[in-house]
Amino acid sequence: MKEYVILVDEEDNMIGTAEKINAHLEPKLHRAFSIFIVNSYGELLIQQRSGNKYHCPGLWANTCCGHPRPGESLESAVHRRLQEEMGFDTELEEIFSFTYYCKFDNGLAEMEYDHVFIGKWDGTPIINCEEVADYKWVSKDFLKKEIEKKPEIFTTWFKVAWEKLLSKIGG
Repeated sequence: MKEYVILVDEEDNMIGTAEKINAHLEPKLHRAFSIFIVNSYGELLIQQRSGNKYHCPGLWANTCCGHPRPGESLESAVHRRLQEEMGFDTELEEIFSFTYYCKFDNGLAEMEYDHVFIGKWDGTPIINCEEVADYKWVSKDFLKKEIEKKPEIFTTWFKVAWEKLLSKIGG
C-alpha cells in the first residue's frame, strides 16, 4: 500500500501531497511529528528503529515519530502512531516545532516540519517489531552523556529535538 505525506511550506501550510518515498528521494518539506514520553521517575522512553526501516535502521530515536496522512489531523496521527509503534496511548501536548534537513548514505533525505509532543506514561510498551527493534527508559543525564559519546547511534531529528526540548524544560 502506498503511503502519502503532506507537503508544507516553511510555515506548515499544506501545499500538496506526495508519495512518502518520493518525498524522501527528492526531498520535499513535509509535515512530521516526534513524540517524547516520560515516566514518573523523569526517564525518557527511547526506541531503537527496526533493522528493516528504509532509513536510519538500528539507530536510537525518541519514543515515536511519524507523518500524518492526507486528511488526518495531527492530533489523530500522533495517537494512531504511538499505538501502532509502542502499543499504548496517553495524553500528549505539542510543545514546539522545528524544521530540519538530513541526507542519508542510501540517497534518501529527510526534510521535515517536525511537531514535537510530550506525554507522561508509566508502563511497559508492547512494541511493533516491524517498526521497533528495542526500547529503554533512560535518565536525562544518561542520554546527554550517550549522545556526547556516541552521536552516530542516534537519529539526526532526535538529537535536534532533544536539544530543543532540553532548552524548554531546563537541562
